[in-house]
Amino acid sequence: MLKELRNKKTAKKIWIILIILIVPAFTLWGFGSFMHSKQEAAYVGKISSRKVSSLEYQDALDAVKNQAVMQFGDDLSKIQKYLNLESQAWERLILLTEAKKRKVKVSDKEVIELIKSYPFFKNRQGRFDNHAYSEMLRYVFHAQPRTFEEQTRQNIMLSKLYKEVTEQVKLSDEEIKKEYQRLNEKLSLYYIASQPLEFAKSISPGEEEIKDYFTKKSIQFKQPLSFNLEYVSLALENKDEGAIQDEIKKMVLRLNKKEDFIKAAKDFNLQVKETGLFSQTDPIPGIGWSPQILGLLEKVKVGEYLPPIKMDKYYYILRFKERKEPYVPNFDTTKDKVKEAFIKDKSGSIARQKIEDCLKELKTTLQTNPESIDFDKTAKVYGLKSGSTDTFQYGSYIEGIGASDTFWMRAQNLKEDSFSEIIEMDPAGFYIIKLKSKIPIDEKKFGEEKTEFTQKLLAQKKQEYFTKYLEELKKKD
Repeated sequence: MLKELRNKKTAKKIWIILIILIVPAFTLWGFGSFMHSKQEAAYVGKISSRKVSSLEYQDALDAVKNQAVMQFGDDLSKIQKYLNLESQAWERLILLTEAKKRKVKVSDKEVIELIKSYPFFKNRQGRFDNHAYSEMLRYVFHAQPRTFEEQTRQNIMLSKLYKEVTEQVKLSDEEIKKEYQRLNEKLSLYYIASQPLEFAKSISPGEEEIKDYFTKKSIQFKQPLSFNLEYVSLALENKDEGAIQDEIKKMVLRLNKKEDFIKAAKDFNLQVKETGLFSQTDPIPGIGWSPQILGLLEKVKVGEYLPPIKMDKYYYILRFKERKEPYVPNFDTTKDKVKEAFIKDKSGSIARQKIEDCLKELKTTLQTNPESIDFDKTAKVYGLKSGSTDTFQYGSYIEGIGASDTFWMRAQNLKEDSFSEIIEMDPAGFYIIKLKSKIPIDEKKFGEEKTEFTQKLLAQKKQEYFTKYLEELKKKD
């Protein structure tokens, strides 16, 4: 750990560990130097006009992975595919840059205290255990002490930045009660629905009609800038990473001599795969989402190799095979998509017109004879569906319609016996709603829960505020 923790009692153990590590370190020095020079030479993006090297990005990625390990523990393997760690690594770099601009400082004492507080570094008596610390770093976090300590320093720095940015977030009593009502008040509604899917069944466009549609709206079928990669992957699971690194070094040296990729891979019992064309907004087929790879593609030319990249449990060697500029495909190759888009537009227009006519009649009836308004009868006149919902809360699901949020918010402003303007619920369709019943909040229960609810709401609002703050930083970069 830091100097305070590196005392005489542990010196002997440290020297033994160093002796064990020295030989492998020299063995891998060549590969390490090779990788380091490659990664330093290439940069994967910019933050505030400063180039971010592949090596710096990898350090940030390792840091967010270690945070995920601490947060999810043994469950990480189950949920890792749902975590965009690559994106989190970029966000970490952006926020660290901002923290340094604000001159956020972290002392060695703060780093030591935080590390000592982690329960997984303590023995049964609840005291910090150097042996447990070393073992956890080696086998769980796969990090050297100084690397882990620097990650911890950065984590504290980010925590201080968060506190500094969000300290201005406050809540009034009115805001607290309004939010409590939103989450606890219950409603039920009458509705009229105009659903494009119902009208799509009767639409059967001819060839010329589809061609004309394509001619007028060809730009919406434009394909984005896309890339195609060739690659080999080397799995780390149950294998010695040093041996794999050595294998990669040998293969890269052969590729640098312009040797055929497929032939070189075959000699190492590896198969060259191809991603097929993918855009900058897509995950890379066979590999996954990787801002690191996408960033490098902007720096290399077609036919060149990217620096070897480690992602999760694999090393990748990639060759930039093809770059395809944005283009509008010809009609024959995209005819089915054009037909689908035509039907969607046409059915949507019919559905909107139907419910606009329906709303117009409802408004006329409201002015002339409000007591005679009948949702079911009016809906049938225009070939539309009508119905009512069960009691629901904000954030729930309404059977046959979908998420309730929009309906709940619109219903809050409705007076008794009035109805809404047209509500568009993509892709379900268009709706007009009328309040059926409302169950208000329990005032006594609100008083009992207010303190705890306020604390949770304030934490949520601070998180939302900080997220917006981060998005603004991203726009600057």
